[in-house]
Amino acid sequence: MDQAAGLAIDMTVTVQHIRAARGRIAGKVEQTPCVVSHSLSERTGHDVHLKLEHHQTTGAFKLRGASNAIAALRPEEKSRGVVAASTGNHGRALAHAAKLEGMRAVICMSKLVPGNKLDAIRRLGADVRIVGNSQDDAQHEVERLMAEEGLIMLPPFDHPAIVAGQGTLGLEIMEQVPDAACVLVPISGGGLAAGVAAAVKGVSPSTRVIGISMARGAAMKASLDAGRPVMVEELPTLADSLGGGIGLDNRLTFAMCRNLLDEVILLSEEEIAAGIRHAYGQEREIVEGAGAVGIGALLAGKVTMSGPTVLILSGKNIDMDLHRRVVCGEASAKERAA
Repeated sequence: MDQAAGLAIDMTVTVQHIRAARGRIAGKVEQTPCVVSHSLSERTGHDVHLKLEHHQTTGAFKLRGASNAIAALRPEEKSRGVVAASTGNHGRALAHAAKLEGMRAVICMSKLVPGNKLDAIRRLGADVRIVGNSQDDAQHEVERLMAEEGLIMLPPFDHPAIVAGQGTLGLEIMEQVPDAACVLVPISGGGLAAGVAAAVKGVSPSTRVIGISMARGAAMKASLDAGRPVMVEELPTLADSLGGGIGLDNRLTFAMCRNLLDEVILLSEEEIAAGIRHAYGQEREIVEGAGAVGIGALLAGKVTMSGPTVLILSGKNIDMDLHRRVVCGEASAKERAA
């Protein structure tokens, strides 16, 4: 049995599983650069490194998990095609990975997903279904397609092969910044945060891993506070990629985030916008709201630093007109959250 598939028994992901995933996706994803931010280092008094994962092939980290999950499928499963709910980046990654294998891919998304992300997925040849006003609505369509058409579901986060694939990012970080005292990781459903934390803690147990999300509808933070997965209203936000619930029947990422993360920090819409502006104005990088939350947290003084810190810039797939308005300060608070 494939190692990733075998994880369904114990529902955890370790650094050993992540190393196996790294070998499985070699040549299918980019090893992205990690560079020093002189502006943030000067501001904080500690070395700050930016992991430029938004330079990944599909513009976001999601390609790692999608590639690993597809590689772990049996030939019969590949012949049936795959389906997933997505806020955009997972759908794009899954469509890309499926296209390389000549597979059918159906991506189900809510009306809150920005048009630029829909268009990018369609260009990769995937079948896009727009359903309802939330990830939960989109997931209902996924379940219908599984039952009626036999498609294989590869969810955006709560899947061992997805988590292991995302965790390869953590291995790269610890190779590039072996003395990292802290890693800031965007958190939504927890696939990236759980995978990165498992990799980082597996290599350097003393390194802190902090999840960063938006204050508007942070499902994982609400669930961690409640001690169990809970429903949270999905609201428009600049960090649209971090939207959606974690699933009341969450099998993997909730427990991993609870056990491995040192802290979760929430940002206002203005703090996220400040992160986008800083990334562009000071770092010359275009990042989406979800990719800018680490920068936003540092600028807001919400992170206690004790040494070298790594920020994951997780994606760049932002509508460029919105980016222009945020950078120029033209977008009102209402527009930034709409």
